[in-house]
Amino acid sequence: MQIVGLGLIATFLVVLLKEQKSGVAFLLTVFVGCVIFLFLVDKISEILRMLQKIATDTKINMIYLETILKIIGIAYIAEFAAQISRDAGQGAIASKIELGGKIIILALAIPILTAIIETVIGFIPST
Repeated sequence: MQIVGLGLIATFLVVLLKEQKSGVAFLLTVFVGCVIFLFLVDKISEILRMLQKIATDTKINMIYLETILKIIGIAYIAEFAAQISRDAGQGAIASKIELGGKIIILALAIPILTAIIETVIGFIPST
């Protein structure tokens, strides 16, 4: 509820400020986005601890979990940065940020895809 309230109040203030002081309105948008992210840091750490416990209990290789978490982190950070760029009216830069994030995610995912393919090939009986 705090995040929703903060977001709605900030939206109202940005709409009021945008016509008269667009620079201040943009800074308010970025500031509120960062504050909302800080609100979520505790929840994110809790989720990470739960995932690590699940991985440990199921004996999943931690390298795979770390890679998946990096991929998720890159996706969120790229999306956040792209939205800030769009809010500033820089759609072209936002698109490049998203493209960069996707390429980095693909590069990180290759070892996981390779392991999946090797596992599937291992299930196929050889003749």
